[in-house]
Amino acid sequence: MKKIKYAHAPVLMLVLLMAFAGCKKDEVKDQEAANPIYPRIFDNLRVFGSNQIIDEGTSASFTGVLFTPAKKVKISWQVNGKEMSSDESFKFTPTAGGEYTIKLVATYNGDSTSRQTKVLVNPSTYTFKPYTKVALANLTEDGTAADVVWSNITHLEYQVGKVAADGTLDVSKGNVNQHAKEIVARAHIAGVPVLMGISGHLSGIDGWAIYESNDFGTAIRNPTSMKLLIDSVKAYVASKKMDGVDIYMTDINSGNAPDNIHAIGPFLAALKAALPAAAIVTVTASVNYQHWEYPDLSKADWVNIHAFEDNIHIGPDAPVGQSSSYDFMVSGAQIWTNFHLPASKLVIGIPAFGLRYNSLNAAGNNESWGSYDYMTYKAIVAADPANAGKEKADIAKGVYYNGVPLVTQKTSFIKAGGYKGAYLWAADYDATGANSLMAVIYNGLK
Repeated sequence: MKKIKYAHAPVLMLVLLMAFAGCKKDEVKDQEAANPIYPRIFDNLRVFGSNQIIDEGTSASFTGVLFTPAKKVKISWQVNGKEMSSDESFKFTPTAGGEYTIKLVATYNGDSTSRQTKVLVNPSTYTFKPYTKVALANLTEDGTAADVVWSNITHLEYQVGKVAADGTLDVSKGNVNQHAKEIVARAHIAGVPVLMGISGHLSGIDGWAIYESNDFGTAIRNPTSMKLLIDSVKAYVASKKMDGVDIYMTDINSGNAPDNIHAIGPFLAALKAALPAAAIVTVTASVNYQHWEYPDLSKADWVNIHAFEDNIHIGPDAPVGQSSSYDFMVSGAQIWTNFHLPASKLVIGIPAFGLRYNSLNAAGNNESWGSYDYMTYKAIVAADPANAGKEKADIAKGVYYNGVPLVTQKTSFIKAGGYKGAYLWAADYDATGANSLMAVIYNGLK
């Protein structure tokens, strides 16, 4: 029987060392090549989670970003494709307004990964683009900057301020996803002034008077609540860097309507005195019989005339038809030139929505107060692009609206009549491209 010989520990270690010595010096490198480590970026603070909106002169900071393999990756911070830093963190301080792409690239062993975001910068100084006629887009409180084609407008009104009877101002819709900041930044980059639209409670898509609504009127009839409202408007305009205000007071469908309308005069004077001298202050007014109640509005930069919705095609047994006709717009505009202000002080309204009938009676007329509603122009065109060339579409029991031909005709009248311009209610109801009513207005007024 053989004896088993055991090597002493020093001998065993020597054998192991000789074995390792026989390995290639770049074994670790070979293993890494066979199982490559891919670079990774960990955005623990979510600095790339959403786009940022800042004012020129302030900074956007990108910190708390981690990398693997730690301390081995090559870091590249890029602004609009140009490398600006190789540090682990980055502070972007723009010197001009605009939209910037911030990109972080991490590279290791020839492999790269990246993160990217946008920074929108509201310029500290800007020049409004020249114009001969006002092409004003109204944006409802639910509209966003994505609803506006800046090249098709000269001014924007954003309906962001809701007035309560006690004079308090609700601007919460503008704070959602920084809508107000983005709208102002993009407008100023495009050379477009932004007006803060202030109103009471409005009806649905048509955005007009509600029966027995008196919130705005009540607020401006009382000196204390009027001052509170003016202070709030002034502060908001300054904080958001807006360029003026439109007094969109629609409390004209109640027993207090005359007093509400009369109060616009003192409110207009006090608001203009509170705002910077260069601020634009306008008023939106009606064309119905209550036009007689309006005070002298000549101190406004201009008056927006709600020259659509004749109200004779709604209600029980009302005849179906076009409620925002060419003739109704012309008569409404002429009421104001005949009795109130020169055409050069008036911006005439055009609708981007239609009156839809859902049920008719045996005579073929509208059935009841609940048998009609409204439909946005973009929804009408989405149903059939050919509808852009019409003013009646076979949707439900028929929808009547202003298509491209009718808006072209209206715009020609406004330009030929020497009016200050036209506005569209509303930009977020409009279609895009060749079917855009705002494009028709802008190009027709040039």
